[in-house]
Amino acid sequence: MQTINRFLYGPTAEEKVRAWQAKLRSEQRALDREMRQLDIATKKAQQTVKQLAKKGDTKSARIMAREVVRSRRQMDRLSVSKARLGSIGNQLQQQLAMAKVTGSLQKSTEIMKLSNSLVKLPQISQTMREMSMEMSKAGIMEEMLEDTLQMEDDEELEEEADAEVDKVLYDLTEGKLGQAGTVKDELPSLQDKVEDEETERAMEQYRQQLNGLLSG
Repeated sequence: MQTINRFLYGPTAEEKVRAWQAKLRSEQRALDREMRQLDIATKKAQQTVKQLAKKGDTKSARIMAREVVRSRRQMDRLSVSKARLGSIGNQLQQQLAMAKVTGSLQKSTEIMKLSNSLVKLPQISQTMREMSMEMSKAGIMEEMLEDTLQMEDDEELEEEADAEVDKVLYDLTEGKLGQAGTVKDELPSLQDKVEDEETERAMEQYRQQLNGLLSG
């Protein structure tokens, strides 16, 4: 009888919720793997910053410090996104409990808000779009909201990034680099010294690895 009902009416509310929860857990595991890879690459980049500072290559150290800042921001985004996936899973569990009483799934503005924020993350965008369409058909949410968030001023973002880079340089070099007014002048610039080919290759390798993870 259950097979006949599934054929005639499609999956039950419980089956839909269980399938969505399985997808959410799968995406969480994928984000976990990416965060581990990003953490390893970031630690290598931090070590490279220290090596470059010791060699007096301030310009290259600053370039790598900027990559460290980018990777830390990406790590924060991935961590927040993983938590939001978990929140959707919890909301769905509540939906399932309600469905056993009311007989149907209910509209949830919280699930819609969380889904709308997650669809912006490239790593899980496609999955969230597909799930959102399925949830819309099930009556849990309306169509995806348009992105109405105001983007911060580019100049303010750049100034904030520069401040973060200075802090990273200061922390990783134990105060030798990153102090206001000293980063560009306290050590010879890249143009004033012979490039260390081995260090340059390592720096490029870590930059490519980080860029691959950051562009996910």
